[in-house]
Amino acid sequence: MKPLDLQTLARFAGGTLHGNDGSRLVTTVNTDSRKAAPGELFVALVGDRFDGHEFIAQVAAAGAAAVLVSKMPAGPLPCAVIEVRDTLAGLQQLARSYREWHQPYVVGITGSSGKTSTKDFTCAVMARKHQVCATLGNLNNHIGLPLSILRLAEGDTCAVLEMGMNHPGEIAPLAAIAQPDAGIIVNVGVAHIEHMGSREAIALEKGMLAEAVHERGIVVLNANDDFTPSIAARCKARVIQAGLGKGDVIASNLKAGADGTAFTLDFSGEKFDAFLPIPGEHMVANAALAAAAGWQSGISAADATAALREVALTKGRLETKHIAGITFLDDSYNANPDSMKAGLRTLAGLGSTGRRIAILGRMGELGPHAESAHREIGEYASELKLDALFTVGEEAGLISSSASTAIPAEHFATHNECATALKTFLRAGDVVLLKGSRSAGMEKVLTHFQTS
Repeated sequence: MKPLDLQTLARFAGGTLHGNDGSRLVTTVNTDSRKAAPGELFVALVGDRFDGHEFIAQVAAAGAAAVLVSKMPAGPLPCAVIEVRDTLAGLQQLARSYREWHQPYVVGITGSSGKTSTKDFTCAVMARKHQVCATLGNLNNHIGLPLSILRLAEGDTCAVLEMGMNHPGEIAPLAAIAQPDAGIIVNVGVAHIEHMGSREAIALEKGMLAEAVHERGIVVLNANDDFTPSIAARCKARVIQAGLGKGDVIASNLKAGADGTAFTLDFSGEKFDAFLPIPGEHMVANAALAAAAGWQSGISAADATAALREVALTKGRLETKHIAGITFLDDSYNANPDSMKAGLRTLAGLGSTGRRIAILGRMGELGPHAESAHREIGEYASELKLDALFTVGEEAGLISSSASTAIPAEHFATHNECATALKTFLRAGDVVLLKGSRSAGMEKVLTHFQTS
């Protein structure tokens, strides 16, 4: 964060400053008392299982410059106090005000799957013109997005912000805080359908980001998504489409390898040879969205294409790891039916001298669709004619049990049991995909190979 005095911070948060040190400067905002550091502003959030006000004395003793509270502390503190009615609302108002004061170029990204990879691609492209600050990890919700905005430092001219949701009514408030100049909607799938009910409801929610982009801004939509026309009709900003084989920015002639994909990127007739150092046609589609956003914001098509060659993804997103001659595709960070199919297609399409093997865990937040969705993935893996399919943990057994006898399939109760079997089964040249929802913890299988 740029240095701000406490008086300004209190005004930005809509609060009242108590204490005589209003000119003291702060450069960090924190909500985790365990990470308390000298000179920060600590926000005492109240949750279902915790109340940050209980740790105010501890944070103050650690050297905090101020605390943001909705309940005044009983006794004096060695730091200033900013009082607001609600600390979450105060944090969000602080972030919105800071964004307005800082004035970065803001790119908002949402979608059912691929948000984080698209964020990484967009950061790489935007860095050709800007000093970029982006969402860290999964800080993309009603708490994480404000904290991401407040990370904007001196010299940062662009913020690339993920906006996540799993219930109706969550995207619009995030967009109101971020005030995006550009929006990217990666896709409309079935992730979080347990809480949303239908793809139509998901499209309505995701489209709130597109509606929030101002008239002078741009909205980049997936040319291959069937909800794109309805979302485009809701925009006041200029709309551009990007996709595989169609759109204003077109990715075509894909040539896949274990270490990436070569393809042609066509910017409304201006064509370039492109390369993405991550496998998967869905990754190319996401890269096309990022390139389109950069191009429309003033970055040359040549620079946008060149930036994709140098991109690195956030950990756990199709990371390629070579261990004892075996290639592991670590896509363990999260999964839903759409991203699971995309990962399996990537595995099946890779050139390899060995076998193609999928190690899959459960997919969360599917509600009444869970059984049918897991069974569908098993059938899909069979259609791709993979060489083997292994599953781990609850619900994932539905995947392996639904795979046809055309491919060997086996289920394991634990990651350890699966890893033990794999050490006997795998051989040099094999390519292995690891994927499941965050709750499945599929990276635990890989740790047995990295430490052996």
